[in-house]
Amino acid sequence: MQRIIADIKTGELKQAYLLYGPEDYLRKQYRDKLKEALSGGAGQMMDASMNCHRFSGKDVNQGEIIDLAETMPFLAERRILILEDTGLFKKGGEQLADYLKAPAETAFFLFVEKEVDKRNRLFKAVQGQGLTVEFQVQDEKTLKRWILAILKKENLQIAENAMDLLLDMTGADMENIRSELEKLICYCMGKTSVNKEDVESVCTKQVSGQMFAMIDAIVAKRQQEAMRLYYDLLTLKEPPMRILSLIVRQFNLLLQVKEMKSLGNDNFSMAKKLALPEFVVRKYIALSTKMKKSYLRQALADCLMADERVKTGKMNDQLSVELLIIKYSSIVEEK
Repeated sequence: MQRIIADIKTGELKQAYLLYGPEDYLRKQYRDKLKEALSGGAGQMMDASMNCHRFSGKDVNQGEIIDLAETMPFLAERRILILEDTGLFKKGGEQLADYLKAPAETAFFLFVEKEVDKRNRLFKAVQGQGLTVEFQVQDEKTLKRWILAILKKENLQIAENAMDLLLDMTGADMENIRSELEKLICYCMGKTSVNKEDVESVCTKQVSGQMFAMIDAIVAKRQQEAMRLYYDLLTLKEPPMRILSLIVRQFNLLLQVKEMKSLGNDNFSMAKKLALPEFVVRKYIALSTKMKKSYLRQALADCLMADERVKTGKMNDQLSVELLIIKYSSIVEEK
């Protein structure tokens, strides 16, 4: 990120940038910063619009993109080509990889992808001609500093327990955190600080957070709470089969965390391997200590069985997931 900022400050912009990684908010933010810089600054954005072309999705035509790149820009220094979520950095980007060996001097490429294969020819071509920048999920300390900076601009402080609750409700998704902060800022207008009650009043718990709470209730044998959370998710229009897939993900993460912990991995290394913030990993560690590996493996097997029952028409999807929750919120595991 610092290298992008340095390029923008000096005006020495490269002909190809690749922004990738799981953090959507930062990818989009730096995409827009680079687009503005490549266009000549905020004042030139409208004039440069006819020389800026966006492509997205898996069906982009590389030949068409190369033809545009070879076309002289109209009354401007650069022709900007923005390609998003094309999948070309996993397979099929050979044409552009060859073109980037000697692109037109006026052609500037901005690639934005969530996932890439670093062995890919196009990835290596961008590395050679420009700059690749990875945007990882931010750690707890970074997120807290970012939140404090946003609130400081609004002359607001936040209590530590309110900060922890906010992150617990939003997860590490910066776009979601930013949205919830805007609600908090409006709600706390005229105040000097944000407290836990403010967060509880206006912030929305994300599906992932509700899922974790539901698994926690299942493991703790709080069956009524687990069922209430399940019905809450249904009320939010979450399809039962998606809820089942999220239950599978939760149990799978718990099993991975438990196995990593038994191998002596620390929280930081686990967070890196799982692409999760440390504060989320700590939650999984705390919950996984309440379960045996055999319990988690059996839960995953039963989830697959529930999925099969629905797909073969043997059981209704809502009932299949409901019975799974009832079973695992009733089982008393031997310690």
